[in-house]
Amino acid sequence: MVYTLSGIRLPVVSSANNQSVLSISSGRRTANLSLFSKKSSFSRKIFAGKSSYDSDSSSLRVAASDKTLVPGSQIDGSSSSTGQIEVPDTVLEDPQVLQDVDDLTMEDDNDINKPTNDCSKVDENQDFVHSDLIDKDDKVQGAEKAVTLPGTGTIKKEEARPKSIPPPGTGQRIYEIDPFLRGYREHIDYRFGQYKKMREAIDKYEGGLDLFSRGYEKMGFTRSATGITYREWAPGAKSAALIGDFNNWNPNADIMTQNEFGVWEIFLPNNADGSPPIPHGSRVKIHMDTPSGIKDSIPAWIEFSVQAPGEIPYNGIYYDPPEEEKYVFQHPQPKKPKSLRIYEAHVGMSSTEPVVNTYANFRDDVLPRIKRLGYNAVQIMAIQEHSYYGSFGYHVTNFFAPSSRCGTPDDLKSLIDKAHELGLLVLMDIVHSHASNNVLDGLNMFDGTDSHYFHSGSRGYHWMWDSRLFNYGSWEVLRFLLSNARWWLDEYKFDGFRFDGVTSMMYTHHGLQVEFTGNYNEYFGYATDVDAMVYLMLVNDLIHGLFPEAVTIGEDVSGMPAFCIPVQDGGVGFDYRLHMAIADKWIELLKKPDEYWKMGDIIHTLTNRRWLEKCVAYAESHDQALVGDKTIAFWLMDKDMYDFMALDRPATPAIDRGIALHKMIRLITMGLGGEGYLNFMGNEFGHPEWIDFPRGDQHLPSGKRILGNNFSFDKCRRRFDLGDAEFLRYRGLQEFDQAMQHLEEKYGFMTSEHQYISRKDEGDRIVVFEKGDLVFVFNFHWTNSYSDYRVGCLKPGKYKIVLDSDLLLFGGFNRLDHNAEYFSSDGWYDDRPHSFLIYAPCRTVVVYAPDKELEPVKG
Repeated sequence: MVYTLSGIRLPVVSSANNQSVLSISSGRRTANLSLFSKKSSFSRKIFAGKSSYDSDSSSLRVAASDKTLVPGSQIDGSSSSTGQIEVPDTVLEDPQVLQDVDDLTMEDDNDINKPTNDCSKVDENQDFVHSDLIDKDDKVQGAEKAVTLPGTGTIKKEEARPKSIPPPGTGQRIYEIDPFLRGYREHIDYRFGQYKKMREAIDKYEGGLDLFSRGYEKMGFTRSATGITYREWAPGAKSAALIGDFNNWNPNADIMTQNEFGVWEIFLPNNADGSPPIPHGSRVKIHMDTPSGIKDSIPAWIEFSVQAPGEIPYNGIYYDPPEEEKYVFQHPQPKKPKSLRIYEAHVGMSSTEPVVNTYANFRDDVLPRIKRLGYNAVQIMAIQEHSYYGSFGYHVTNFFAPSSRCGTPDDLKSLIDKAHELGLLVLMDIVHSHASNNVLDGLNMFDGTDSHYFHSGSRGYHWMWDSRLFNYGSWEVLRFLLSNARWWLDEYKFDGFRFDGVTSMMYTHHGLQVEFTGNYNEYFGYATDVDAMVYLMLVNDLIHGLFPEAVTIGEDVSGMPAFCIPVQDGGVGFDYRLHMAIADKWIELLKKPDEYWKMGDIIHTLTNRRWLEKCVAYAESHDQALVGDKTIAFWLMDKDMYDFMALDRPATPAIDRGIALHKMIRLITMGLGGEGYLNFMGNEFGHPEWIDFPRGDQHLPSGKRILGNNFSFDKCRRRFDLGDAEFLRYRGLQEFDQAMQHLEEKYGFMTSEHQYISRKDEGDRIVVFEKGDLVFVFNFHWTNSYSDYRVGCLKPGKYKIVLDSDLLLFGGFNRLDHNAEYFSSDGWYDDRPHSFLIYAPCRTVVVYAPDKELEPVKG
């Protein structure tokens, strides 16, 4: 299968198994070949103003502050326990810039990562406490008082908030939020001190975090009125030249010069007719003589790259279309919602056909579906370019380039603009935790050394992921990653990020072969990577300061304390943590018969989270859909899904059970699991089977052969037609998920101030809780239905059903009368001042609302 960009046919299937990278002979290139004609439909805006670098000089300067940049300097990355800034002995113009550098050195390097010996105040078996949600069985003082959730206040208008990065603050409030942290104050204060010193250093030598994070305005290709400047940081290279279609790939034509900071630079003046020296769509690379030999690499800051027919490595593309072809955003970005309902999606596999889908098709076909289902955010995976399709986008090769498999940069902008028109936030699954191992089309060994962007040796290699690990203590790595985060927000108008693999970043053991128990010694000790923690604090500072409505979500399985507390208060600064334990708990339970499910165990897992730290809950994500694992629907219904999902056939017991529990699992996860909710595309209707990316056979060094799938796309797509088919039972699951999202939209129960769990009955298998005005009643019993079952409530009056999983529309049995009215009676029951009687059918969830003439939510 191929698709066409401006007349050039680009393969997409062949990249599926390309994990290795081969050398390319420059003699095979054809001069002046452009991958884009002048009639390309979309294109990217570039910075056409004066560069903050002088185009004819190798000196790098901060224009706003007139201070010399130190692009080659590093924070010593030999060990995360040093944290000292290495500054060159000489500077270009202002020797006074470095006069206070000694102030940036810690007085005692031996204290870094030093765990405290005072563990007497810490309960090693302590559960995460989230006091917003009150369980009547927990001994919480003042249990009847509703507690305001973080983020539930009125959202201020963006215009009213100053778009500036706040000062570091004192970092002391975390000890009030979590007194257990006081026993680890030495480590935490050291970490915050390193963060403050880094902020001070960036202010001093770069003019502030704002300027420092705009590296894309200086590095890579920048266009001015007189020509094009190209800069690349490659201190290990002995020589460098810019090559490409524009100069017939002649390595002697455009030789670059290097400054004392390891930055190579060349200025190409416009042609005599005023046209740019590098045509839009031209292939470009940097030719370097390195300690590892001669190599041609894609520029590290490239903004687009493609895989040409018949080649394995990708080619960098100079992407600078004519002004009239540049996409212009038409719609404002939506405000950050109070409740976050995320639809996790992968553009390439979002087609119902076995093909790689495009940004344009996703925009036209999938976005309206997401809006109709009731989600308010779409989280898009695999945006950053990755040469191996089967990596799910997590082995990034080109960090500033959107994946060319799905279209052009402007196609992606059009997609995002359409989402904004629909009122949807667009979150990007960003990968800053590691990078592809590829050498020629990635960052690995870019300048011929293994310590360029990454730690050297084993510390710079993730043995499970087969990828490289960033050195977050390097000055230029910080510039690169901070600029990368800002680039996607600034240039493409993304509304925030899901940061992948944060647990791997925060610990030198990367969470591998480690079981986190909640003991605080696991978080604050020698295994903590302080440099990575400082980077995470900086990037959250940057995002929330300059983009106040942006959302940051961290994928952390460890439960790092203060992960979602603002940086100024001493936290890491994320808005949300992915509540990853929930999905694991459901898989654990689904392996057991229903009678072994414990209501208290379920409730504990859903509510076991830290005070004032918001979570995004999910019953399953893309992880559970991959080959080798099982989705919840497949765990529940297994092979019966192949033969008994048609409505014209009688359902089996497995199908009836699966459909009922699939709905209940999702709603109780949304109701109790966090302040946000996530669903991977297709799982809302119980998508059958698994995700299997196209791949060939793999031959291991041991001689063992792992069979592939003959590069098939059959299981690398989403069968949305199944969820839409009125004659299939998938439709009922999709209708329920839609009704569930619209119920949350109407009542905002995920972030409601009033939350109370009044019953978790192990005998009856009943769970009752209140969220705002709503009363949720779950009956997990497999056979028992209960008549005249009394449930407690806070408010007196009349109640009506607003959501019923047993509706025929949702694949249920219509056992409830929706015209019935439920009147409360006075008197304490389950520690509630009022109660009413209901009928609770087995394996159902019913939601009641008080005092208003409301129509039930039917989707």
